[in-house]
Amino acid sequence: MAEAANRETGQTKPRKVKYRKNKASWNPAMQAVPVPGIRRMVNMAATMKDVIHLSIGQPDLPTPKHVIDAYIDALNAGQTGYTMDAGLPELLVALRDYYGARYDRKLTRDNILITSGATEAMYLAISATSAPGRQFIVTDPSFLLYAPLIRMNGGEVKFVPTRAENDHQLDPDEVIRAMGSRTFALILNNPNNPTGAVYPRSTIETILEECAYRGIQVYADEVYDHLIFDDDDFASVLKCSMDLDNIMCISSFSKTYSMAGLRVGWVIASQAAIKSLRRFHMFTTSVANTPSQFAGVAALTGDQQCVRNMVDIYRERRDKVVELIDQTPYMTGYKPGGAFFAFPDLPPHVDGSDLALRMLKETGVCLVPGDAFGEACTNAVRISFSTTCEKLDEAFDRIIPWMAKQQF
Repeated sequence: MAEAANRETGQTKPRKVKYRKNKASWNPAMQAVPVPGIRRMVNMAATMKDVIHLSIGQPDLPTPKHVIDAYIDALNAGQTGYTMDAGLPELLVALRDYYGARYDRKLTRDNILITSGATEAMYLAISATSAPGRQFIVTDPSFLLYAPLIRMNGGEVKFVPTRAENDHQLDPDEVIRAMGSRTFALILNNPNNPTGAVYPRSTIETILEECAYRGIQVYADEVYDHLIFDDDDFASVLKCSMDLDNIMCISSFSKTYSMAGLRVGWVIASQAAIKSLRRFHMFTTSVANTPSQFAGVAALTGDQQCVRNMVDIYRERRDKVVELIDQTPYMTGYKPGGAFFAFPDLPPHVDGSDLALRMLKETGVCLVPGDAFGEACTNAVRISFSTTCEKLDEAFDRIIPWMAKQQF
């Protein structure tokens, strides 16, 4: 420590040093990242007692035992190092065979990149391609990841709204009318979060045909592709596209096998696209969790009855929540075809964010306001039915009388 002599006493004393306080110099692009409405609600709920969560989009059903066993076996076998950057070879083969058979699409290992969840896969796809002057078409409402990532990298977002009165189905003609000379890509989330809408084959084929003709990229988020309740013939872009030249299909194990925390996802695309994304991937997460990738192999190659059982349970809950929403004053519902979400409308002038906050404080039921998912759905709320039918009944025993007292 620097010292200075005291002229009168000859003693020394510490010199007072003033330090400048520097603020972090954040990238201005960080302004594009909002405070998530989901996190705001969950943080408030964490300070309360006796809260029923209909908020988080995470499976509540247990991970299948053979998947857990494979994870533990990998740990015991010392499989704790890096894999190849593209992913564990055994998992690449399993995905190639599984999706090749499921959607009648010839794939190779070079068509696949393993990522740390579908979130990293979407991050890579958008961040590697979004740029000033490039416009991305996104549905409104949509999962909250897409628009901020596009804007952070200089791209422009053009929303195409969907509506509860139309079961939140995507109108292909409306999508085509939204396309212009600056349209670079379309983000297609099917089944949709937050609406649970499942788009039929005619919609997907019409959109893909137009995108191929115009040279527009299609990023398909299909993480809920197995949670289909009313139609076994899911219209994946892998099934409906002529080739993979302008397609990136993104998914993960998180929802299908209740493996959300194990963080393994993937991109299926042309070999050229995967080659470019691999370079980017090496400078982000490098590789996905190694034991989790072995668990993924077990998930794909093991008995699929566990998935069918989960779908049956979610279907029962879907039917329950549709019935309960229909009994709720001021909520306009519909029948979601997949995922585990409903997105009912409120009266047009009602602020869903204000309503969700008051409902949480006064009833202890946590929903997510619609404005977390888009600009045209502020009078809506998202309800997750990733919980038991008993909990759904208990939650709506609070919601229904509370809604009946509102003066809208």
